[in-house]
This record gives sequence, structure tokens and C-alpha cells, in this order.
Amino acid sequence: MSQRTIEEINEKIRNGDANVFTIQEFKESIRKGEDISFDDVDVVTTGTCGIMSGTAAILHIGITGPGEFQKAKTVLLNGVPAFPGPCPNELLGSVDVIVYGTEHSINDHGYGGGFLLKDLLYGEKIDVEVESIEGKKFQTEVTIDDITRGQIIGIRMTFKNYTAFVNPSGDKVNSIFNATPMEGVLDQLSFSGCGEYNPLQNDPNKKIIDEGTKILFNGSRGTILGPGTRSSDVKPNLMLTADLLNMDYDYIGGFKTGAGPEIYDTVAIPIPVLNEEIYNNLKILDKDIKLPVADIHGRHLPLGEISYENVWKDTDERPTFISDKFNEEENKVVKESCPTNAINDNGTIDLDNCFGCGLCVRLSNGAYEMELSTVDVEIGDEKHTIPITCRQSDRQRALKITTKLKDLIQKGEFEL
Repeated sequence: MSQRTIEEINEKIRNGDANVFTIQEFKESIRKGEDISFDDVDVVTTGTCGIMSGTAAILHIGITGPGEFQKAKTVLLNGVPAFPGPCPNELLGSVDVIVYGTEHSINDHGYGGGFLLKDLLYGEKIDVEVESIEGKKFQTEVTIDDITRGQIIGIRMTFKNYTAFVNPSGDKVNSIFNATPMEGVLDQLSFSGCGEYNPLQNDPNKKIIDEGTKILFNGSRGTILGPGTRSSDVKPNLMLTADLLNMDYDYIGGFKTGAGPEIYDTVAIPIPVLNEEIYNNLKILDKDIKLPVADIHGRHLPLGEISYENVWKDTDERPTFISDKFNEEENKVVKESCPTNAINDNGTIDLDNCFGCGLCVRLSNGAYEMELSTVDVEIGDEKHTIPITCRQSDRQRALKITTKLKDLIQKGEFEL
């Protein structure tokens, strides 16, 4: 069996001779039946973007001059609770805090840790409120330039296995698995996962993706720490880390759901093609990847099964605004409900913030157009045709970060 080593590929990278493909480029070659073989591919950059609840940021923030308080008891960042410690920084006037991406603001039910971290990376001023153990209260503002150290740890990221959700009953269900409370009887389907682009789908036996693997995490160079929490051989995920201060705000942000704001992240992982087994695993396509459909009342309630081809083939990445059909009153609902706050007062779309979830299409009467597809799901002995109304993963961002990683490798700025 043909083989090569990582050092041999790194040498080709240093010499500018490595054949590097983004996952999209590679899959299209396979799909078109092009004459591409193991010898033609040195590295494939895989990627995914979606809601990743297990995101936490560790920050060091200056509050006052030394000696003004012993240590912090509570900290709020734009109203989002941050947890002081583990180092108390006694009498230094600064705090170490941990911020959860899923933590909700005490002042705004639609704002949470994901929105906070995006605002911080964007350069916005962040309101800081601290109460010390002595009961003293302090208030200040900081920007990212005031943060001397920041690190993100993702404890459960880049899932290989996701589930789609429907509501088979007529009640309303608040869940993180849909952008708004899911109601109706099988008239909505929400799903996550980038399918054939996802790193772990392309390295199912973890021949490459393992502890110490270099990655891009929200655009920042990072590392795989090992398996994520709840990871198993059947349903693997990863624990990742990278420098927050080097991240790109485009790849991270808040995402409002029926159960409150969540956080999305974007990850790219290179797969060096060391042998033909690794090469053949990369050939997996959306049609080969199963996507279970479950009752939104619980992931333990499976109803049927589709594939990622059913949810991604021939769909649009972003909605189009039809200005002639704009309705000001209707737009208030759309704007308030948009998971990433991408709808403006005049109905136009802030494409930098848009996630391509599709909710605006469902909530408007033609002011937004986007091909989201429908799926046929067999539940019991009956086939149901259900429209996709919410995507909680974003292939556009996934492809953007895989392209960034490819460019870094080709420039000799990222070795494996």
C-alpha cells in the first residue's frame, strides 16, 4: 500500500510542492468522477461550523488599581455572569474569569456569552461590573485591547454525529435545537452538521485527528487536547483550545434559540493523506452520512432517518431580501427572532452576521427567499414531507475557514 509520512508532506509544504485541497474541492472531484488518486493529494482541509455549546473563555481583566479589593465574588460582562477564579488575584485589582458561551445575560434574554465574545473580538466596549467579597462594587469598561490574556477551551466540539428534530405533536417546545419554540405537527425540521465537510466524518477511525493535532479554531491557531466530554467510538467529538485574542469575530458568535442564546464556533482540521486508507475515507459523501430524525421532546425518541444529501443538496447558503414584499410590522418579528441579529430595521440582511439558518423565510410572507429543501421522512408506516425551517450549522463559514487553512499551508505558514 502506498504511504508517505507527515515529515515528507511538511517538506513538500516548505518547498511549495504540496497538493492541498479544501474539502469542497476534493468532494467535487470525487462527485464528478474525476481521475484523482492518492498520489495527487497530500492534504485535505476539513471544516465545520455550528452551535457548539461546550465553549468557555478564560480571561484576565484589570478592574482597579492594586489594594482596592481583596478578591471578586461576582463579575458581569455586558450583564453576562462570568465566574471568578480559580486564581483569586488577591489585592491586585484584576480578576481571572471563566465565561460560558451559553451563559445568559441577566438584563437581556436574547444576549449571551456567544454574543459577548463576538462583541469583544469586534472591538466593542464591554461593561464590567464586579462585587468583591467585602461587598464593594466596581464598574468599568474594557475592550479587547485591555485583555492581557484570553483562551478558549471547547470541551465538546466538531461532533461527528448529529440529530435532526421535528415536533410530532401540537404543543410548543422550547429547545436549543430550534431557533424559536417549535410548534405544529411535523411542519418544521431543524438540523445541525456540515455533513461531508465535517472533520470527524472524514477520519472516522481517528487515524489523523488526535491529541496534539494542529487546527484553526475560529481562525486562531489551536490544538486538539483529546476526546471531548461524552465522546465515544460511536459518537466522537473533540476537546480544543486556541488563543481567543487571535480569533476572527466572523467565525464565532451568539445564536438565539427557543431555550435562550447559544454560541457557534468554526473549526478547520487538516488531514494529511498518509496512506490509501486515509484517502479512501475522505471519499465519503453526504448521501452516505445518515442523519437520524428525533422527536424534539427528547433525543432519545428517534422517529426516522434521512441523509445529509437530503438537507444540503441544491440549497442556498444565504437568503435574498425581496424589498417589494417588505412589511414593516412583519419585519419587527423577523428582526427580533433572527438568531444572529442579522436583520436590519429596513429589512435588509447584514450578511456578515447572517448564519443562513432560514428562519426569516419561515417568518415572512415572501420578503425573504432561500432554497432550504424539504425532506421525506418515514415515521411508522407513513411518509411525511417536512420543510426544513432551521439550519444550526453553516457551510459557508466552514468552507471559508477550510480555504483559509489551505492558503496558510500553501504559503508555508502552517505545517502539520
